[in-house]
Parts: sequence; structure tokens; C-alpha cells
Amino acid sequence: MGLFGWLKKAPEIKKAEFVSPATGKIIPVDQVEDETFASKILGDGFAVELTDGEVIAPFDGEVTAAFPTGHAYGLKREDGLECLIHIGLDTVELNGSGFDVKVKQGDQVKQGQVLVKVDLDQVTGAGKSLVSPVVFSSGAMFTLLEKEFAVKGEEILRLEQ
Repeated sequence: MGLFGWLKKAPEIKKAEFVSPATGKIIPVDQVEDETFASKILGDGFAVELTDGEVIAPFDGEVTAAFPTGHAYGLKREDGLECLIHIGLDTVELNGSGFDVKVKQGDQVKQGQVLVKVDLDQVTGAGKSLVSPVVFSSGAMFTLLEKEFAVKGEEILRLEQ
């Protein structure tokens, strides 16, 4: 570092626009075994079959919905992008069992912040699927990156402007 090296700004690390909220196998939303998600009534998106029980915020924003059962979260970014993260299928029937909720409606979250910790064994032990749809309720257009496996916190898609 030269005499004036301290004047140089460190390079800015550009955050991904949207990171995977969970780790697991990627499933196209139209192949989810739930007609509401597969038909894209709630919006287009993708699903992750959880292999890790931590679910994180895919971007900085506001928690617009946090169901008391811990199974679903609505998030909204400052620019209007909205997504719904639904953990498992028919997991509302567990009445919160197996879900350790870390946020509440109205909270501001940062990308990577834990929304909920899920006891995967408890969910599967109750006969519920770990396939977790992530849909864009705001109608955002996106391109899913060519991956078969999602890793929470890693970029998973590119939003189309």
C-alpha cells in the first residue's frame, strides 16, 4: 500500500438481487404437488426441497406476513418486489409444531437473516412434504439460474427489469 493507498475506496461487493432462502433440490413450481402453487395462482416461482432447516430472507425488505403457524412468510422489497415463502406442503396443519419463528409481521429484515428454523424430522415425521415453494406475488419476471441444487444465501435467479 503506497503513501496514498488509504485514499482508494475498497471495491463494493454487489449483493445478489435475490438469493435462495433455503438449501435443497430445486423443483420448478409447476411440478409442485399442490395445485395452488403448480397452477401459479399465487405467482410464478420455484420450490426448494429442504435439506437444511434454516430459511433466510432472500433480500432486504419488510415482513408483510408471518403466519402464526410459522409455515409461510410474505416479504416485500423497497422497489415493490414481493415474494411468498411457503415452508413445506400442508404444513399449516402442524399448527406451528416444528417451526421456531424468528421474525414477525412488520419487521425489517436483511438479506440472509434467519426467518425461521424448521425441525425437518418433525415435519417429515408428521407425513408432510419439505417441498417449499417460493413465488413472486408481485408478478416479477425472472430467469432461474442453471442449477439443480440451491444453497441458502447464494444467488439463484436473475430478475428481469
